[in-house]
Amino acid sequence: MCFSVNICSFTSCVFRRIFSVPRCITTDWPRLFLYQVVQQRGLPFEVKIPNAETIAAIEELETGKGIRVNSVEELFDDAE
Repeated sequence: MCFSVNICSFTSCVFRRIFSVPRCITTDWPRLFLYQVVQQRGLPFEVKIPNAETIAAIEELETGKGIRVNSVEELFDDAE
């Protein structure tokens, strides 16, 4: 079986930086992923569904509510 995968240039660039690999090797990752799916007999990572609290927090932020901070320090100061 043969298939092609379209990956945006940003994702490809970040992938290469994380793994320090040249462009030509990034074409191997779909094969490696599929191999792991076969070996694990499923996805090689845990898929989590957000709980009610997380969904509420996401909805709050998407509607423009919540706080805005300019730094991590400001975020932690606000949490105290």
